[in-house]
Amino acid sequence: MDKIEEARKVFDIEINALEKTRDALDETYVQILDAITNCKGKVIVTGMGKPGHIAAKLAATFASLGTPSFRLHPAEAMHGDLGMVSQNDIVIAISFSGESDEIVRILPNIKIIGAKLIGITGNPNSTLAQASDIVQVLPKFEEACYLGLAPTSSTTVALCYGDSLAVVASGIYGFQDKNYALFHPAGSLGKKLILKVDDLMAKNADIPCVLTGTLLMDAIPEMSKKKLGIVNIINKDNEILGIICDGDLRRIIEKHIDIYNVSVDEVMIKNPKTIAKNALAVDALHFIKEHSINNLPVVDSDNKLVGTITWQQIVKAGIVI
Repeated sequence: MDKIEEARKVFDIEINALEKTRDALDETYVQILDAITNCKGKVIVTGMGKPGHIAAKLAATFASLGTPSFRLHPAEAMHGDLGMVSQNDIVIAISFSGESDEIVRILPNIKIIGAKLIGITGNPNSTLAQASDIVQVLPKFEEACYLGLAPTSSTTVALCYGDSLAVVASGIYGFQDKNYALFHPAGSLGKKLILKVDDLMAKNADIPCVLTGTLLMDAIPEMSKKKLGIVNIINKDNEILGIICDGDLRRIIEKHIDIYNVSVDEVMIKNPKTIAKNALAVDALHFIKEHSINNLPVVDSDNKLVGTITWQQIVKAGIVI
């Protein structure tokens, strides 16, 4: 057996099934899409066995792209979970044969509840097809399993078909990256579009700072204790006047400057680059990278020091560029 050649046959068979389904899309697809985008309730996806796994994935995709959705396990539905279905909902039932026992048994109850039933099947004469308000009959194609038994091409087609519904629907809603981020606060994109400098910065007692006129020798312990590689120099009104970073400190020592008798005002970087606390953390990271620095004082609209942020704090939060 040529293992690579056999693997390629599986790819070819499933690709062929996808192409056939793509080319067969017609007004039925539009009717299903319109039903989804006009739905006043939820889109509930169900299937048994391997189509059930596809149903779970599709429900997650719909939900993340702006269509309220969940997966309904047909066996659990017969034991009370049908209570999650309302007359304003759409139920998408996936069964290539259209005769899956668990699916067939819940169809009458779905009709009684009043939810719109959409069937996805390969059998136009099946119980599912006959019960559905709208039915997408898939074209004839081979399963990639050499026995022609295990759901392979059929589940791939159902997955791609459902993905297309979710994606096209999101475009109709005008779904944007900020909406996606709202539903994915733990994901990288969500963090980039939601997390602000204020969420990550050191603040209050954790801000490394000393008053103008402080001796450098007294500022060094503050820098060391706060462990941010920077000390901010402020006046009595908490306005930022300058900064000294650990790199600056090394250069001061290399120049043999008397750290015991020089004030921070004499060696600080004046008018330092700062960032607003309501700026996005990802923008702060871009700014830090652009200017080849490690940390930034954070100020409010009156240029008063309210925090300090470092690139390490941003990256640790899961934001990368």
